[in-house]
Amino acid sequence: MDDAEIIKTVAANVRRLRKGADLSQEELAHEAGVDRTYVSQVERGKRNVTITVLARLARALMTTPDRLLIDQPDGGPNSSE
Repeated sequence: MDDAEIIKTVAANVRRLRKGADLSQEELAHEAGVDRTYVSQVERGKRNVTITVLARLARALMTTPDRLLIDQPDGGPNSSE
C-alpha cells in the first residue's frame, strides 16, 4: 500500500466512523483536540496525519489507531460490533 492509499483509507475510515457515531466534524474535532477544518481535510484525504493525531482521532471515535489504517470495504473498522 503506497502513501496515497494509506491516506485515502484513513480518510474513509474516519468519515465512516464519525457518521456512524452521529458526530459532526466539529464535535469530532473538539473530542480529538484539533480544528474542524483539520478533520475536514483528513476526511478529504488532504492531510497526512501524525501518529499522535491518528491516536486522538481513534480515541474520539472509540476505536484503535490500527483500525483506522486498515482498508474496510465492507463495513468499517468496527464492523464486528
